[in-house]
Amino acid sequence: MNFRRLSESISIAFETLRANKFRSFLTIFGVVIGTLTVMAVSAFVSGLDKKFEDEMTAFGTRSIWVYKFDPTFSTGRRSFEERTRKPISYEDALAIREHCPSIEVVAPMVQPDDPRVHANGEELYLDNVNGTTPDYERIDSVSLSEGRFFNETENLNRRPVAVIGIDIATTFWPTMTPIGKKFMIDNYEVEVIGVMEKRDNFFIGEDDGGNVNRGVYIPYETMLKFYSAASRDMKENFVTCQYYPGMREAAYDEVRQVLRQRREVSFNDPDNFALFSPDSVTQKFQAMTSGVFLLMIALSSAGLAIGGIGVMNIMLVSVTERTKEIGIRKAIGARRSDIVTQFLIEAAALTGLGGIIGILLGWGVALLISLILPSFVPMWAPIVGFVVSVGIGLIFGLWPAISASRLDPIDALRYE
Repeated sequence: MNFRRLSESISIAFETLRANKFRSFLTIFGVVIGTLTVMAVSAFVSGLDKKFEDEMTAFGTRSIWVYKFDPTFSTGRRSFEERTRKPISYEDALAIREHCPSIEVVAPMVQPDDPRVHANGEELYLDNVNGTTPDYERIDSVSLSEGRFFNETENLNRRPVAVIGIDIATTFWPTMTPIGKKFMIDNYEVEVIGVMEKRDNFFIGEDDGGNVNRGVYIPYETMLKFYSAASRDMKENFVTCQYYPGMREAAYDEVRQVLRQRREVSFNDPDNFALFSPDSVTQKFQAMTSGVFLLMIALSSAGLAIGGIGVMNIMLVSVTERTKEIGIRKAIGARRSDIVTQFLIEAAALTGLGGIIGILLGWGVALLISLILPSFVPMWAPIVGFVVSVGIGLIFGLWPAISASRLDPIDALRYE
């Protein structure tokens, strides 16, 4: 087909669409809804994924966390093997520090059960009360807005000092500096020497006990002094490691080998501990949101299919209405390919217009969502939305186009 014939087919196709505006809109309504849904869902899911990734990155891009089992996104009850695992010990942290050359910083943590934190008649529900070593300050994600972190002398001498999250500071001392002030952890008095910088905390409520802005950090030895145990090995430890830049894979291998040896894991047995990092937690979260995304895409596909069926029906009606016109075109030299092209262009223009309207509406919905929830439209979403909408028109318009091209010009001219 030469350019003149193609431009003539395009002109006739668009003239037909302009002559039937309302019918055309009703035909593409399903395509509009389907494309709008794809845009809105992709903006919402992409926004959540990006927000979660940013929050995980705030914990340190070079972090490896060691625990006796993976606490992230767990469902149901732990297996018997998980429930009976030996806890991660302080000595495990020391072994990692000594035998893992790719690890730069090792900071063990230990937490009391259900601590009661209170001061000035206020009490806070906290899960995030930690005994740790001064090395924790060297983790990239740790930064203070006020004061300082405790040192090794204070740790060894079991000094009752604490670094607190910003929410604790504003709750207990809203109009004054918390540095030098004292508060209680259960029945133990501690003095504030530092305040952590505020972190974005979208996925955990402000009043949640695990809120990082409600964290309390005291020297590891002080925690053992407050909550004495028969043996340090019996305390439930959580270990934060930070590897040297570019040493991620080596660090994982070294930490795994050290722990497997210390915990006497046989060669063919799986690990009886968990290693996870900000990127692995992010991948698990994205796997969850991708399931939601696929479900919504499946639902929106129904709208696109309905739009496609509407296009096919209206094009079949159009073929019937324009039988005489098709006969005239074929009588004056139009080829079958010209007729097919004309009707395919009409169908693609209908659904393409629906795709554009759906994209614009979806962008608007994404902007509204962003007022209350993280949301942004990935670059692929409008491109995919438009390509799919045009593709729907071509697929569902093919049968009516072929039917129109097969009309006999003599019979078509006699059609009333």
